[in-house]
Amino acid sequence: MDESLSSNTRDAPQPAGLAWSGMTDVGRFRKNNEDAFLALTLDGREIVRLGKEGEAGLDRGDFVFAVSDGMGGHKAGEFASHIAVEKIAELLPAIFRLDTMGLRRGSGDLLDHLFVEIHRSIVKMGRAYEECSGMGATLSLCWFQAGWMHFCHVGDSRIYYLPKSGGIRQLTEDHTHVGWLLRTGRISEVQARFHPARNQLSQALVAGSNRIDPQQGAVGYEPGDRFLLCSDGLTDGLSANGIDHLIRERPERVQHLPPAESLVRESVMASGKDNTTAVVIEAT
Repeated sequence: MDESLSSNTRDAPQPAGLAWSGMTDVGRFRKNNEDAFLALTLDGREIVRLGKEGEAGLDRGDFVFAVSDGMGGHKAGEFASHIAVEKIAELLPAIFRLDTMGLRRGSGDLLDHLFVEIHRSIVKMGRAYEECSGMGATLSLCWFQAGWMHFCHVGDSRIYYLPKSGGIRQLTEDHTHVGWLLRTGRISEVQARFHPARNQLSQALVAGSNRIDPQQGAVGYEPGDRFLLCSDGLTDGLSANGIDHLIRERPERVQHLPPAESLVRESVMASGKDNTTAVVIEAT
């Protein structure tokens, strides 16, 4: 696992807890919502699902947040994204028990095993039912311990890091050709957002594929740092700068809303062509 993304050291102030909010919207044109998100906490004894917004201390255990965007006709995409997030809740207790130290040791293997098992479940379902053939999903996951966030990702949903000191950084790579063009400087962010092939995935949890290669990493975080997980519907309506402004500045029109809801509402008003999901986490 690459920990070069860490912005601080273990001597930095340690966060006492996390505050989070999550929101998903079908958008203005779709008939069903193929996005799904998950928030939960776990320790060596149990796993507890969390509500769409809340605040809790890191002394109660580790926290996991995830966003998945499904694909496939006849509601198969909706099914695939729900398989992805439900399998996290189902598989994590056993994976967590593999190492009582949680992610402090072997985190790359643990998260890779989780994603492989979720992919295997989607492949199995696709083979068993004709209507699920070819269905798939993206999956972006954050695992929080005190001072460290470990992530694993496949597809074109995204994880952003907004340090207290300022700025916004996309931690995940879009697994698309357009994402590669953007990373290598061949096109700008604006060109990428409106590129006709921006939704053509080069990698996802797809029933017809045999192999995935998830991206993994870790970030050391401090009180005041924020993270965002989102589906591509959100970034269709909001640029990175727009996201940064809404989260940090909290314009008057959205001050009464939880952070995730403000992002989703603004994005849907600006575009709304796709299902739109956001989960915002702040270290406290």
